Amino acid sequence: MQPDRGFARWLGAMKTKIRSNWSHAILVCRKCSKKNAKRGASFGPKGKPLAKALKKELGAKKGRKSGVGVVEVSCLGVCPARGVVVVDSRSPGHWQIVLSDADIGDLARQLAGTSE
Repeated sequence: MQPDRGFARWLGAMKTKIRSNWSHAILVCRKCSKKNAKRGASFGPKGKPLAKALKKELGAKKGRKSGVGVVEVSCLGVCPARGVVVVDSRSPGHWQIVLSDADIGDLARQLAGTSE
């Protein structure tokens, strides 16, 4: 079967690299964040899952236009009860456990790289 020439031209013109404004990415365990929210151990003043609370606190925009990426990933397998694992891409060898009573403002400043 011959490939469609129009498709081959389109595929050749497709972008292979896309620019992003992210300085770094923050990975948040999705499963444990949602599980804690169901248990009533949510984050921030409005009781949101951790990733949403961090995005709100950091003022992160949607997608690649944000200054920092907050990405929910599948379970990392080490979350304790009432806690969620967070990985900062600037130091991937250091995973942080965030408990539900953590100050989201302090955590956001730490993850953003500012220490006010």
